[in-house]
Amino acid sequence: MNTIPLNFDVVIIGGGLAGLCSAIHLSKNNIKILVIEKSEYPKHKVCGEYISNEVLPYFNYLGLDVFKLGAKKINCFELSTAKNKLIKANLPLGGFGISRFCLDNALAKKAIKNNAKIIRDTVEDVTFVNDSFKITTKQSSYASRIVIGAYGKRANLDVKFNRNFIKNNSPFLAVKTHVQGDFPENLVALHNFKGGYCGVSKVENNSINLCYITDFDAFKKHKDIDEFQQKVVFKNTALKAIFKNSKPVFNAPLTISQISFDSKKPIENHILMCGDTAGMIHPLCGNGMSMAIRSAQMASLLIIKFFNGNIKNREALEKAYLKAWNTEFKARLKTGHIVAKLFSKNKLSEILTQVLKLFPRIIPYIIKRTHGKIMQVK
Repeated sequence: MNTIPLNFDVVIIGGGLAGLCSAIHLSKNNIKILVIEKSEYPKHKVCGEYISNEVLPYFNYLGLDVFKLGAKKINCFELSTAKNKLIKANLPLGGFGISRFCLDNALAKKAIKNNAKIIRDTVEDVTFVNDSFKITTKQSSYASRIVIGAYGKRANLDVKFNRNFIKNNSPFLAVKTHVQGDFPENLVALHNFKGGYCGVSKVENNSINLCYITDFDAFKKHKDIDEFQQKVVFKNTALKAIFKNSKPVFNAPLTISQISFDSKKPIENHILMCGDTAGMIHPLCGNGMSMAIRSAQMASLLIIKFFNGNIKNREALEKAYLKAWNTEFKARLKTGHIVAKLFSKNKLSEILTQVLKLFPRIIPYIIKRTHGKIMQVK
């Protein structure tokens, strides 16, 4: 059998949050890293752009100060139902708002400075033979001991790997835009409308990030995004006020379809999956970015132990990662599914809002159930 020499210790497929954090962490520990990213930096992505403060110690370890990049400190939360019932709460840990355009670009620069190599290419296949990987791209091929899958919500690789979730219909569509207008810097809001919900928070440069997710079947009844917003989204008066009293920054909104919240396996074909590639929490729970960053730390710590000989073989590495993933995220994802399902039913969401108003301590409890603890740096 023909083989190619091991070019890298670790190849990371995808240069988003999870991929870049892993690249920085591993390269800080003298591990030879290749990141393969299909898009160029900087680039806007469909994303809520709110991150829990739980990640700040880890960002500090990676050498990144998000507040020097203009991130907005957030400590208040607001939720409205489709019938405009409103509840407010303080965020137990707090968080910050920063665009993916800004954050991914800063992380990529940090990874390159740490001697990680980043190339723009598309991975077409990954094969595992003789305890190593061959990664085939449109332009070349590479080999490595370890592969991290951090390529996002769904990709052609998921079809190649015959992943279970890819076989099911993915009924959700997400839309994102930035606008300029008045909105409190310290607030993250989640406003529901029939068939969906929209996250609102400020990011750097005083832009307001508006990102909503909706059922595609409901959306396709309308001729375009403008009509859908006028006839559905703007039934929520808070969202109507924000959209109507602001000026768009983007020439046109960004969209992404076929979003799936089905369960995924954190390991496929011996590849360690991180971030959305391993599992997605509903945006209603507002913590997907923190989960991606935490999963990068978990994978990196275990990979370092593997290369140091403290984890003896690949089987032990995979078992350790699966255990760490389930311990950290299984309960969060389950809670996220329950919360999103409850609020997807309009009448029930109105009742729940009244209950939450009567018992406001429930809100911080739910937030804690969908968020992690302050990340420890070892």
